[in-house]
Amino acid sequence: MSEIPVSEILDRYPTERASSLAVLEDVQREYKYLPREALETTAERLKMPLSEVYQIATFFKAFSLTPKGENVIKVCLGTACHVGGGPRIMAAVEKSLGIKAGSTTPDYKFSLEAIRCVGACASGPMMLINEQPYSKMTPAKADELVERLRSGELAPEPTEAVTVETAGPPAPVDLSAVPPAG
Repeated sequence: MSEIPVSEILDRYPTERASSLAVLEDVQREYKYLPREALETTAERLKMPLSEVYQIATFFKAFSLTPKGENVIKVCLGTACHVGGGPRIMAAVEKSLGIKAGSTTPDYKFSLEAIRCVGACASGPMMLINEQPYSKMTPAKADELVERLRSGELAPEPTEAVTVETAGPPAPVDLSAVPPAG
């Protein structure tokens, strides 16, 4: 659990409804999920109905209302990664962790998520571990990474790093899993 109280996160933003998404992004980043108390505090502080804050929290797939593991593993199942073996990688990680996609291990060490397109199709299949990208994955490489995490080693540097040029700081929320409008 985080050391930073939700009130401290809220102090960074103007006390207005327009701040709600940014506040929830920061809470999610800090706690790895949105605790009920955080939603209540946000609603109270921004003078919004709790139902409206909950609506935002449940609309965006990037937000979670349940606690995540210490290590969050995301396997891309977008079209290019799917064709390149994404489902086999997911099956290998599910078997290694003993959980299905969308779940967290009972000891809260690992969460596993299926995502759609990380924007590195030419480097796929892709896997993210704690937002660090790993390219050209195979089931064997995925198993090796999980075992290295499980043994307490830090996640190794990716063998084929994917560099993404950005105009500013990295985006706080991965919305790649949100379907396009229309």
